[in-house]
This record gives sequence, structure tokens and C-alpha cells, in this order.
Amino acid sequence: MADDNVDLQAWVGRSETREDMVGVERCVAMQAMLDSPVFGGAASLAPGDALPPLWHWLYFWDIAPRSGLGRDGHPALGGFLPPVGPARRMWAGSRVTFPGVLRLGETATRVSTIDKITEKTGRTGRLVFVTVRHEISGSAGLAVVDEHDIVYREDTGEAGATARPGEPAPDDADWTEPVDPDPTLLFRYSGLTFNGHRIHYDRDYARNVEGYAGLVVHGPLLATYMCALAGHSRSDRPVAGFEFRGMRPVFDTETFTVCGEADGDDAIDVWVANGDGHLAMKGRTTFG
Repeated sequence: MADDNVDLQAWVGRSETREDMVGVERCVAMQAMLDSPVFGGAASLAPGDALPPLWHWLYFWDIAPRSGLGRDGHPALGGFLPPVGPARRMWAGSRVTFPGVLRLGETATRVSTIDKITEKTGRTGRLVFVTVRHEISGSAGLAVVDEHDIVYREDTGEAGATARPGEPAPDDADWTEPVDPDPTLLFRYSGLTFNGHRIHYDRDYARNVEGYAGLVVHGPLLATYMCALAGHSRSDRPVAGFEFRGMRPVFDTETFTVCGEADGDDAIDVWVANGDGHLAMKGRTTFG
């Protein structure tokens, strides 16, 4: 992992600012990719419309030159993100609130700040947890606050360990929607988010280097499905917040099920069950 001479805590408080146009084209492409009214693929989109919840992940790309990429296809560490050393990274979860609205066609600004860095030892070796706080503002002010948890697992050079035995997913959902992923779905989402992580499109790398059973469905894509199901189920109220945590990977070789259960009038608990019926991701959507 990190060099003993590197003080990772020195990265806490670092920030960077990016601007981007909240273009209609990426949202139209996202709709075509989702291809379902349940997941936000039906309504026509035009400049001035509200950006659907979590679709801010389509913007503010980290555009690194090819020479600046690591073995896994991500931009090499040591700039904004800390130099944790050889590691395998995962999007562990997020907590997102929507204090305002981003509008299609406007210019938005994202200020990203490293809030916390924690190092631990797990069953697969050393782990570094990094929490990055993203604050996104449009013309009307602050619109999205996204606390993003990243975990870096020590890369020993050997094939990675697979997930622990699964926890059964709840079977009392009020709403369920199956999704049959394929490499094209993963390729399109990687393209829309400019995500070069090879576990999503390079099957040999995913299997032989990182030890997965197949191509890995993106964590934020699963989260988008969960939040969209909740929003569709309670379409009369705006989404005020969403949080999720990844439990185990989902692969392109299995049909997964997006599930939701109402918790009173103001929240819906959501989760993803993988092809074996195990809990892959869980989250919660709150409404304003």
C-alpha cells in the first residue's frame, strides 16, 4: 500500500474544482441505455428540465491522458487522491442529498474535498478508506451534496479474493424489477461516465487479475437503478436524499433484481438481489 514515508493524512482537506455543462445529450443516451420507464427511460428531456437523481455522475469527468492511467484503467493516484500504493479500488457507497435542482443545459460547478482517510487491516490485507465530499452548484445555488466512499484494497499481485458468502436478500419487497445485464450495458455506462476501470469491460483482467467471476456491474449503476425504482414508486414527491452501501459484486452473467419496500410515507428502503438471491447492495431513499 502506501509508502511508509507518505503521510496520507496530509491529503485530508485537499480540494479541486471542476465545471461542466449539464448537457441533454448524455441524459438522452442514459435513457436509451436504461430503456425502461421504471428507471427513468420514458420522459422526453429538454433544456431546463431537472436532472434526474444521481445522474450527476454522468458529468465532471476525470480526463487523464492514456500515459497517466494505472494498470486498472483508472487515473494514477497521487494527485488529488492520495498515493495509497498498489491497490484495487472499489466504490463502497455514497450518501447524497439534493438541496436544490440542477437543470439540463446549464453550467454547473463541482467542488470536491477529501474529508477523511482511514487505514485498516482486513482479511485480504491492508485497506484504505477515503471519503470525498462533492458539492455541486448550478445557477440557482447548491443542488447536490455527495459524500463518496472509496475503498482501496492492497494489491499483492495475485488474483484477488472473491466476496464472502452472501447474506440472503429480503423477500418482502413491495416493488421488484429484474435487470438482465450484458457487456453492452456495462460498456455504455463506462462510456457515459468516462470510467476506464477494466473490471467492467476486460473479462480476462476481471477474472485473472482481480479474481472476479465475470465483468462487474458498476456500483453507481446499481445505485441509479435503486433510486430510480424508488422515485418511480413515489412519483408524486421529489427525492430528497439517497444513500447506499455495496455488499458484494454483481456480474454480467446473472440477472439481478432491484427491490423496494416502503418505510412510512417519507422513505423507501431499496436493495439489489444478485442471481443467487444474495444481498448485493442496500440503500434508502427519502422524499421531500
